Amino acid sequence: MKNVYSEDAFTGLEAAIVLIAFVVVAAVFSYVVLGAGFFTSQTAQATVHTGVQQASSSMELVGNVYGISDATATELKYINTTVALTAGGTGMDLSQMVVSYRDNNGGYNSSVHMETGGDCTTATTDGGGATLQWCIGAKLYGNTNNVLDPNEQMVIIVGMPVTATPNTKISVNFQPAIGAVLPISRTIPGTLNIVQPLY
Repeated sequence: MKNVYSEDAFTGLEAAIVLIAFVVVAAVFSYVVLGAGFFTSQTAQATVHTGVQQASSSMELVGNVYGISDATATELKYINTTVALTAGGTGMDLSQMVVSYRDNNGGYNSSVHMETGGDCTTATTDGGGATLQWCIGAKLYGNTNNVLDPNEQMVIIVGMPVTATPNTKISVNFQPAIGAVLPISRTIPGTLNIVQPLY
């Protein structure tokens, strides 16, 4: 009787099974690697978009920073400065901006929020202990909302504490919700006028 059992056929079947197993494992591995690569590229893309948004949303000073003193000319009541977007900047909502203040006489406020309503120039003073505030004093070359658009300028008024006296170095930081911080460091002159530029 003829032997129907063949070692060659059995070895070929084993080789086919092993080959299929390798192909399946390689496919699963490549899927995992591609998935990780897609996740990494999406994270990198989100980082790039965030960086571009931060870089394209920045303010700059336009002109001088002016200090306005009280009637007795013994301390600054508030400062005002004009800001605009940097070249190519995108619109920035200033109502979400936080202003921080510090001076070398111990005056400090880390979260000065925007004043809404009332007289902008009188509502900013602290009166000897109340929370300092800031406001938009004027909106130039644009509309009446609080968004600083390209080619638009806004005059920002920041109330000063009672420590803003002559020969005091002050630092004010404008921190928008999106974008870079705009720091301002000035020294109050030894003799105050009602209005004077700060350098």
